[in-house]
Amino acid sequence: MIKLANTSPVDFFEKSFKKAAISEERATLLQKIAVAIAAEYQSNGFVNLNFICTHNSRRSQLGQVWAHVAAEYFNLNVASYSGGTETTAFHRNTVKTLQKVGFTFKVKEFSHQNPVYSISYKGSKSQITGFSKIYDDAENPSEYIAITTCNSADQNCPFIPEASHRFHLPFVDPKHSDNSDIMDETYLKTSKQIASEVYFLFGEVKKMLA
Repeated sequence: MIKLANTSPVDFFEKSFKKAAISEERATLLQKIAVAIAAEYQSNGFVNLNFICTHNSRRSQLGQVWAHVAAEYFNLNVASYSGGTETTAFHRNTVKTLQKVGFTFKVKEFSHQNPVYSISYKGSKSQITGFSKIYDDAENPSEYIAITTCNSADQNCPFIPEASHRFHLPFVDPKHSDNSDIMDETYLKTSKQIASEVYFLFGEVKKMLA
């Protein structure tokens, strides 16, 4: 695994946002999510986010990881989680693309099918646990704001009774590039997009709470 030169998760997070071209439509959706997060934050003093996709292996895991970075970066009491409608694994290509920008993955529980990782980075205040799980797994809180990340139609996503709010924020699945010449580039592009939009989202929340 080759780490990108002179890159840390925080550097990647900042640069992804600075170079991003977030459309007006996408910004409007992110602002709508920010309003819900800020309102719940003002009521409870904290917010739980649960990023949900079918297999909890790629996009939802990236959402959880970058939201964790964002919470520390913007000093917000927001906890991030992820889940799926099926259990598979924290895909190795997702792990690799995060390792390339400086995240450390340590195996907490070994499994050939679905290892459990402790994820951290230099300067992080806390670690998060990463593995594939159903969205209502015991690892996740019982109440949260749900953000579904599948690029299929919203109506194909599950009904989530535990969610105080549910938003559909779709991303193209990098899975289509697996075992191809553009695989690394595609996963990195997806990670950049998710990082940039999470930065925008948390930045809006921070402004609303000021």
